[in-house]
Amino acid sequence: MKMIKTAISAAIVTLALQAANASAEIEVRLGHVGGPGSLFEITANRFAELANERLEGVAEVNVYGNSQLGGDESMMRRLRLGSLDLTIPSTVMSSEDERFALFEMPYLIADREHMQRVRDEVVRGPLYEAAEARGFKIIGVWENGFRQITNNVRPINVPADLEGIKLRTPSGVWRIEMFRSYGAAPSPMSLSEVFVALQTGAMDGQENPLIQTYSSRLQEVQEYLSLSNHVYTPAYLTAGASWSRLPEEVRTVLEEVAIEVEDYALEQGQRLDEEVLELMREAGMEVNEVDFDAFVDASQPIYDKFSNDVESGQELLDAVAALRQ
Repeated sequence: MKMIKTAISAAIVTLALQAANASAEIEVRLGHVGGPGSLFEITANRFAELANERLEGVAEVNVYGNSQLGGDESMMRRLRLGSLDLTIPSTVMSSEDERFALFEMPYLIADREHMQRVRDEVVRGPLYEAAEARGFKIIGVWENGFRQITNNVRPINVPADLEGIKLRTPSGVWRIEMFRSYGAAPSPMSLSEVFVALQTGAMDGQENPLIQTYSSRLQEVQEYLSLSNHVYTPAYLTAGASWSRLPEEVRTVLEEVAIEVEDYALEQGQRLDEEVLELMREAGMEVNEVDFDAFVDASQPIYDKFSNDVESGQELLDAVAALRQ
């Protein structure tokens, strides 16, 4: 009997230690706005999978997508307060520091190979420093993608076709200014609100990467898809106030994996562009390509403004242009 009691006691101690170890595991919370099937979801889940393999028993990355933890602005505030560990901002970064508006410039990025060079030689320098000055730490540069225009009024061939169209944009001031200069009536709005706004006619159209449009089911409430490729937006895996509280071994793994996932994000972005375009056509959307020369010509004023108004603006533009091949 005494031996049985001893064995039971030992088992209880073992279970208690296991429970204590489990409860001691650190949770790393990663929030993003991407819907099911989005590039954000695919990339974030791949990051979590790889990181968790290496952090087993020490920490676990848990992903909260589809705006579960709020919109971009809300999650950036939570990063600053330390109540969220990681998020994947894109356009909203230009509201934190105007130098991120570099990626608001239309037709800046030629292709994904160009973006790889820009990522390694431009983003990791002045833009990383700009984020740190605002209390954020970028640990990886992923992808949001090349943006296209959808609407319910008419096909967009030249900038003048946007005249009067109520167009949802993200909250970056430069995107609003760009579409206003084309003649549209742009309005910032959280992605989670866009479907209803298009469905009810509060908005006529929107602009997003194809997979973001498709994963948000916007093809169900949009008639025209105009392939404009007007802006390429990176996405930045970003930490905030809680970063310094994570153990060094956890930070090291998260940074290593974030960089490993960078090229994966680009590859998935290319794959999804090709696949989703066919799905958009199958969904009944009318698809056209825009007059790129007309849009490039109409974009010169926004370049002039960026160069004049943004610190080191012309230097950043020149650095990106020098990496074209």
